Amino acid sequence: MGDRPLREAIAQWHSSTYGVSTTAANVIVTTGSSGAFLDTFLAVLEEGDTVALPRPGYPAYRNVLQSIGARVVDLVCSEETRFQPTVGMLEALDEVPAAVMVTSPNNPAGTIIDPDELRRIALWCEEKGCVLISDEDYHGISFGRPTASAREFSAQAVVVGTLSKYFSMTGWRVGWAIAPEELVARMDNLQASIALCAPSISQIAGREAFGAEARAELDAHVARYAETRSVLLAELRTIGFTRFAEPDGGLYLWVDVSDVTEDSEAWAASLVETIGVAVAPGVDFDPVDGHGWVRLSLCGPADEAREACRRLGVLLHRG
Repeated sequence: MGDRPLREAIAQWHSSTYGVSTTAANVIVTTGSSGAFLDTFLAVLEEGDTVALPRPGYPAYRNVLQSIGARVVDLVCSEETRFQPTVGMLEALDEVPAAVMVTSPNNPAGTIIDPDELRRIALWCEEKGCVLISDEDYHGISFGRPTASAREFSAQAVVVGTLSKYFSMTGWRVGWAIAPEELVARMDNLQASIALCAPSISQIAGREAFGAEARAELDAHVARYAETRSVLLAELRTIGFTRFAEPDGGLYLWVDVSDVTEDSEAWAASLVETIGVAVAPGVDFDPVDGHGWVRLSLCGPADEAREACRRLGVLLHRG
């Protein structure tokens, strides 16, 4: 299940942050959050089961689910719902899914689901007997909007987290799932046959990420992301991009570029070649409606974001 002191640190952090009783017995440490998702999918799904998945969303969910024989049904999200699912979308499905995925802050849009909506979804899942899987990898990176955990509303929910995002330990390959004890035991049995464990040295180092000294440094990182966010929002409007999701948290900004292109993949490649600016094509996150969207990153310094927008503005003006 992972290093005991690390599991205790994760449980204490979750309890104190969200006011939910969580113990080390509810926590399994995995090889990144990718390992937590795989363990969860294998533990709760059978071949042919349906999973309700928000679109746009992180592409690995869909890829892994399809690789294990699950069927994905899209919850099509847009500006109207701030790119977050609603219980109304679930009620409109032809069948009750075996599991429902929620990501908040969202990747690629950075929006945070309203706590009341998350509560409604959690209660709906309990009532219908399906598993709520909440990707909370980007928790801790918020720009003022309240962030709730699914386990505030349902003890049956599975919450996934990682040291890679807020905790800035990308590459150390430490994630976790918080779940009912009996599900954690099933996931532990699966992990023993898949990845054995997250790297031991990474788990030991990860203990320190939950200390007060580390938290001060990490919150300074969030302030830097917020500065880059502000620069991008202002500069994008200046060069003519006015339709985007203003991120509530996370590390990304989701921008409508359909006035410029309907082939985001080709356009993204051309930007690297012509002006040295990298964006992620929207089709990676929404294979149906993402052709006119791109994802920008908030991770770099504000000055680099400003320069990237300047180059983009020059290119568009020439066009």
